[in-house]
Amino acid sequence: MNTPERSSAFILDDDEEKIEYYADTKVSNSGTFTFNKEDHTVANLLRMQLLRDPQVKFAGYMHPHPLIHKIILKIQTSTSQVAPAETLSAAIEDLSNETDHLITQVTDAIDKWKKENDTGMMGM
Repeated sequence: MNTPERSSAFILDDDEEKIEYYADTKVSNSGTFTFNKEDHTVANLLRMQLLRDPQVKFAGYMHPHPLIHKIILKIQTSTSQVAPAETLSAAIEDLSNETDHLITQVTDAIDKWKKENDTGMMGM
C-alpha cells in the first residue's frame, strides 16, 4: 500500500535532529525553529506560552503539510538582549512546570474522591 509507516510520524531517523535553529537574517531579534516529528499539539502549546512572555514580539508556527511531520516555529523578541532560543527554553520550562502542577492537582483530586467514595462503598 502507499501509506507511510505510522512510526514515521514520531520516531526520528538516524540523521535527524529533534530541533533545528536558524537565525533570521532579514528580521532582527528573530529566529526559526524546526521541530521534527511534531504536530499542532506541541506547536500551539509553545506558541501560546511564548505569547504570554512580554519579551516576545511575535510567535507563530506553520505545519507545511499533513503528511510532513514537521513544525516551523518563528519567534521574534522585542529586544536584542533576549535571544529567541532563550525565550523558547523558558516557555518549555514553564510548560513543564504547569504540567507537573496539573498532574499533582489531578492526583490529589483522585485520591480525595477515592477517600470520600470508598467509605460509602464499604457500608454496602
